[in-house]
Amino acid sequence: MTIQQIQNQLVEDFSFFDDWTQRYEYLIELGKSLPLIDPQYKTPERLIKGCQSQVWLYAESKEGKLYFTADSDAIITKGIVALLVKVFSGHTPTDILTADIHFIDQIGLKEHLSPTRANGLVSMLHQMRAYAQAEQAKN
Repeated sequence: MTIQQIQNQLVEDFSFFDDWTQRYEYLIELGKSLPLIDPQYKTPERLIKGCQSQVWLYAESKEGKLYFTADSDAIITKGIVALLVKVFSGHTPTDILTADIHFIDQIGLKEHLSPTRANGLVSMLHQMRAYAQAEQAKN
């Protein structure tokens, strides 16, 4: 699936829930299914700056595509990073860098986050794109 198709699927998934309590529960479930980062990568260098919670993000390149793993010490934040991993993992750096990330606004996520969590979301997105830029620069 393309990044666009994954985003559309997430918008559809979130549309099944009537309120944000149910959406938060879904986010928490997504966080539980997150491919966990190997403990050796839970280092200060991989902590995302700008997040109130601790969020570690690791990117690995395989056959021209980036695969992300992550973890967080907060359940909602873990769900947020799981959403981004779901969207970006398994795609080329070019696809990641040129993707129009619309699902965040369409599901209403940003407006239902505290300012610090919203900043964290932006920081996670920025870091994933930074990994993609670094990988693209190698090739």
